[in-house]
Amino acid sequence: MGKRKLKEENFTSGECISKVQQILRERFCHPSPSAKLFGMELQYKHLSELLKRTAVYGESNSALIIGPRGSGKTLLIHHTLKKLMEVKQVRDNILQVHLNGLLQTNDKIALKEITRQLNLENVVGDKVFGSFSENLAFLLEALKTGDRAHSCPVLFILEEFDLFVHHKNQTLLYNLFDVSQSAQTPIAVIGLTCRLDVLELLEKRVKSRFSHRQIYLMNSFDFKKYTNICKEQLSLPSEFPEKTFAQKWNKNVQSLFEDQTIQDVLQNQYHYSKDLRSLYLLLMLALRSVTISHPFISSSDILEASKLCRVDSKANIVHGLSVLEFCLIIAMKHLTDIYEGEPFNFQMIYNEYQKFVQRKAHTVYSFEKPVVMKAFEHLQQLELIKPVEGLSACAQKEYMLMKLLLDNNQIMDAVQVYPNCPTDVKQWATSSLN
Repeated sequence: MGKRKLKEENFTSGECISKVQQILRERFCHPSPSAKLFGMELQYKHLSELLKRTAVYGESNSALIIGPRGSGKTLLIHHTLKKLMEVKQVRDNILQVHLNGLLQTNDKIALKEITRQLNLENVVGDKVFGSFSENLAFLLEALKTGDRAHSCPVLFILEEFDLFVHHKNQTLLYNLFDVSQSAQTPIAVIGLTCRLDVLELLEKRVKSRFSHRQIYLMNSFDFKKYTNICKEQLSLPSEFPEKTFAQKWNKNVQSLFEDQTIQDVLQNQYHYSKDLRSLYLLLMLALRSVTISHPFISSSDILEASKLCRVDSKANIVHGLSVLEFCLIIAMKHLTDIYEGEPFNFQMIYNEYQKFVQRKAHTVYSFEKPVVMKAFEHLQQLELIKPVEGLSACAQKEYMLMKLLLDNNQIMDAVQVYPNCPTDVKQWATSSLN
C-alpha cells in the first residue's frame, strides 16, 4: 500500500497528462478487440454461434456482415474471434485467413496470400496447376489430416467484400462458397461490406452457393445511449496510475455532459451521423486541448472541435485564393445565377471581370488576359471548377464549357472571412449582376 502511494506521488503532472493522451487516443484510433460492443450484442451472438459451429463441429458456413462505414463491422469480427480463441477447443482447431479487397486486387494475389497465411509455401513449391479452383482444392487438401471429421477448419474473412465481386468471373468467391456448400474441408466465409446491394452484384452461380445469411449493423442506438457511449469513451479506467486525478477527470466528464451546450453539440452530431468513428474524431479534436496548464476538457473545447468537424474544405480553399482568383469566382457566381446553372466559359468570365474592373478602376488593379487565364486554370487545378464532359472536348481552352463546384452559401461565407478583401469586391459579391 505504501509503495503504491509513493508511486502515485512520483507520477508528475506532465506524465499524467501524457498518459491520459495515450490511453484515450489509442481508444479512439485503435478500438481494442476486447472493447465493449455498443448495440451489437445480438449480432455478436449470431456470429459467435456461426463460427463456433465451424470450429467445433466442422460445419461449413458463409455469411455477410453489412453496415455503413464506421458501424463496427471489423470490430465485431475481431471481438468475436478474440472471445472464441479463449476457448481451447476452438483455439487449437481453426486456421484464419484475412483478405482485403483493397489489397488482394485479383485472384492470383489472393491465392498467394492464402498460401502465405496458411504456411503452405513449402507444400506448393514449384508445382503448377491449371486453374484457380485446382490451386485452391490442392491447398485445402493439404490441410486435411484424414477424413472430413479430422480436417482442420479454415475461417476466411473478406474485408471490402464488394471489391472481390469485381474479380474476373468472381472465381475466388465461387470456389470459396462452393467448398462451403460441399462435403470438403470445413470452412466459414465471412464477408464485410458497406454495400446493401452486394447480393445483386453476385453472379447467379455464385449466389446459388451462398447461404444468404446476412448480419446487419445499422447504429440503431438512441440519443441517450449515444451520450452514454461518449461518456464511457472519454472516462479514464479504474487502473489509471494516478487515482486522484482519474477521479477528478471522470467527475469533470460527468458534469460536462450535464451542460446544455454540450447536449446541443452532441444532438447535432447524432443527427448528422450516428457513426461512432465521427464521434471519436470529435472527442480526439477536443482532447488535443488538454495540457498541463489546461488539464481537463471544457465545453469550449468540444464546441471548437465541433466547428472543426463541420469545416467546409472547399470554403477553406477559397480563403487562400488571390484577389484575382476570388474575383473570378464571384463572376462565375453571378453568371451561374443569371443563366440558372448553365455552364460558362473563360471568355464569358473574363468579360464580366473586365466590366467590374472598368466600373471600379480606381480601386481594383486590372490584369492582362494571360494572367487571368492562369488564375482560371489554377481554379480548375484546385477542383473549384470542372469541364462539362462531352460538350466542349474539342473547343479552345477560352471557350471550353465549365461548371462551378461551389454553391452560393459557400461563396458568401468565404466573402465574410476572406482576409483583407477589398470593400468593392465584397459589395460586388453581395450585389446582383445587372
